[in-house]
Amino acid sequence: MKRFVVEDSFWELFPQAVIGIAVAEGMKSAASVPTDDAEEIERLLDRANVQAERFITSDVISENEPVRAWREAYRAFKTKKGARCSIENLLKRVLKGNPVGSITPSVDIYNAISLKYALPVGGEDIDAFEGDLRLGVTEGGDPFLPLGASEHDDPTLPGEVCYRDDAGAVCRCWNWRDGVRTALTDESSNAFLIIECVEPERADDCHAAVDELAQLVERYLGATIRVKALVTAENPEVVIAD
Repeated sequence: MKRFVVEDSFWELFPQAVIGIAVAEGMKSAASVPTDDAEEIERLLDRANVQAERFITSDVISENEPVRAWREAYRAFKTKKGARCSIENLLKRVLKGNPVGSITPSVDIYNAISLKYALPVGGEDIDAFEGDLRLGVTEGGDPFLPLGASEHDDPTLPGEVCYRDDAGAVCRCWNWRDGVRTALTDESSNAFLIIECVEPERADDCHAAVDELAQLVERYLGATIRVKALVTAENPEVVIAD
């Protein structure tokens, strides 16, 4: 049995955070997604780039409310220099007129949801987890190979919020950068999908985003959603695999 556990050290920093999760089993490989469906997913992503414009109220990226909220959150824990929440990077592209483009069907789906709701969305290969997945403040030194790197280990810092399992870090600085070991690939079949919200007034948006993400993964990737839940301080852990 594998669990997703959000530790007390996290809730001490972010008592009102809401984390939406979905576990998808039996996803199609990228090559198995029919062309018509892949094109529909790309259109969803195109629309989401336009929908994200409603969150852009200033030409200064840090003054836009979703970005401001996450920058404030990042000041509450130790981070790598220059680390930013994933949604800031997506909204910055929208602001600069450089829409987020298609990568693979699974990534396109969660980028579309992230843009539409201006919430960070991520995905990991659940089969790659060693033991439970945990979110909390680490003492540092958790091994981590950043996505896109081939050899350089970049361990966590003391006081950093990160996702980690028994083998090391899974995602650094909360939702800044994924690691190679657990990253979704074109062949991944079983995924742990996650949406994070630090603004308590947007909890309903997080709920809606998880529901829509699950529906799209079922519809276009042929997956079965085995788990769908909102993790809060009152409900801090969920079983994610047998």
